[in-house]
Amino acid sequence: MRRLALFVLLAVAAAAPARAQLFDDNEARRRVELLRQQLEAYKKSVDERMTKAESIAQAAADRSALLDLASQIDALRGEIAKMRGQLEVIANQADTAEARQKQLYLDIDTRLRKLETAPPPAPAAETKPPAPAAEAEPSPGEAKAYQAALDQFKLGNYSLAVAAMQGFLVTYPSSSLAANAQYWIGMAHSGQRDYKSAIAAQRKLLTSWPDSPKAPDAMLSIASAQETMGDRASARKTLEELIAKYPASSSAASAKQRLAASAKR
Repeated sequence: MRRLALFVLLAVAAAAPARAQLFDDNEARRRVELLRQQLEAYKKSVDERMTKAESIAQAAADRSALLDLASQIDALRGEIAKMRGQLEVIANQADTAEARQKQLYLDIDTRLRKLETAPPPAPAAETKPPAPAAEAEPSPGEAKAYQAALDQFKLGNYSLAVAAMQGFLVTYPSSSLAANAQYWIGMAHSGQRDYKSAIAAQRKLLTSWPDSPKAPDAMLSIASAQETMGDRASARKTLEELIAKYPASSSAASAKQRLAASAKR
C-alpha cells in the first residue's frame, strides 16, 4: 500500500512539469496570436489611413486641376471678347470703305454715261476759221486710240487703261481729248485702289488743263480718293474749293450733296 502511494506521488511529481510546460506553450501561442491580431489590426489601420491620404491628395490634385482649367477658361473668354471687339472695328471699317468705294464707282459710272450719251460735235462750217489746235476735233486716229484706251477702262483692265491713255498722251499731246485721257488715268488708278497715284494724276490735269470741262470732275475724284483714304479734312477742303472754282458744274452740285451728307454724320 505504501509502495502504491509512493508510486502515485512520484507519478504526480513527474506529471507536474509536463503540465506546466503545456500551460506555458498555450500561453505563448495565445500571446503570439494576440500579437498577430494586433499587428493585423495595425496594418489594416495603416492601410486605411494611406487610402484616405491618397484620396485626399487626389481630391486636392483634382481641385488644383479644376482651378487651373477655370483660369484657362477665363483667359480664353477674355481673348474671345477682345477678338469680338477687333472684329467689330474691322467690320465697321469695311462697311465705311465699301460705302466710299460705292460712291467712287457711282461717280465713275455717271461720268461714263455722260461720255457715252454726249452727242457728237457738229462739223465746223467751211467758212468758220479753224479752231485752235488744243480745241480741234480729234482725228479718226486720235478718236480710235482714245476709244480703245477707254474700252480697257470699261472692261476693268485698269493697268492696260493707264498704259493706253499714257500712250495716247505721248502720241497726241495736243489733242482735244488729252485732258479726258489724263482724267481716265486718274480714275484707272482709283480702280486699282492706288489713290495716291490717282490724286497725282488728277492734279496734273488741273495744272495742265485748268479750263477743261474735266477739271471739276478731277477735283471731285480727288475728294473721293481722299475720303476713301480716311483724310476727311482734305476731302472737305477739296469739295469746298471745287464749289468755289466751278460753281456751275455738275460736280459742284455733287460736292454740295457730299458736304451736306458729311455734316449729318
